[in-house]
Amino acid sequence: MDRYKGPAYNEMMTELFQAIKELGGSGTVNEIDQKTIEILQLPQDIMEYPHGDSNKTEIQYRLAWTRTYMKKVGILENSSRGVWALTSKGRELNAIDPASIVNQVRKMTFLSLPNTKINLDDNNPENDGVDVPDEIQSWRDKLKNILINLTPDAFERLSQRLLRESGFTQVEVTGRSGDGGIDGTGIIKLNGMISFHMLFQCKRYQGSVSASEMRDFRGAMQGRADKGLFITTGKFTSGAFQEANRPGTTPIDLIDGDELIDKLRELQLGVIPISDYQIDDSWFTSI
Repeated sequence: MDRYKGPAYNEMMTELFQAIKELGGSGTVNEIDQKTIEILQLPQDIMEYPHGDSNKTEIQYRLAWTRTYMKKVGILENSSRGVWALTSKGRELNAIDPASIVNQVRKMTFLSLPNTKINLDDNNPENDGVDVPDEIQSWRDKLKNILINLTPDAFERLSQRLLRESGFTQVEVTGRSGDGGIDGTGIIKLNGMISFHMLFQCKRYQGSVSASEMRDFRGAMQGRADKGLFITTGKFTSGAFQEANRPGTTPIDLIDGDELIDKLRELQLGVIPISDYQIDDSWFTSI
């Protein structure tokens, strides 16, 4: 495979900042990645270039570091539900200076870890003493591999449990062959008053769900539900996003692999938080 020739993490800060602005000041990781890549107008081979043996592309890996650096200087913040947003400081800015952001982060590292040697010409964020972004930590890859290797029946049952824990009622797994890919049904009630009938499809993919698969799902839904939900361990192509939100059609909500993992963590379904201690190196060096 040819060497990666796409932008470094610090060469996408301006575009990522613009992407969040265009998204209204906040967005999920997937929404921000998609919008940033759209602004960058990257070729297909760069967009799909894999990062090592992980389930992420190199661009997704680098954009995770981009967000982390911008968070370190107070421009971005993120919630436990995987939503990133501009801080009050970030909202006041009309533009950002990537070089200044990198220098600020490196200065923080030097002050907290004065013995750390930083190569100013190095574009590898792993060498700047910054904590690895949550969305690219190894536990996520391990969990994604577990999800991909579940049997189809087990993944359907997991989706059923996930929906029940999220407030859906009468969730049933159908999985009937010849039903256009419909895997189950459920009802969600808003504010205890208004109910929406939903059909869902759940697929264990390592790749991306295409627009044609979204159209097939919508065709199977026709006249049978108020909303659709497509859950996958993989990703959705930009065409799939457009098809899911096509005006004048039944809306389809999308949950990709990263959002699925965030939801499992939030609900603590098979994901157990571990308490730990953070070492304050500067405290010891100041004694």
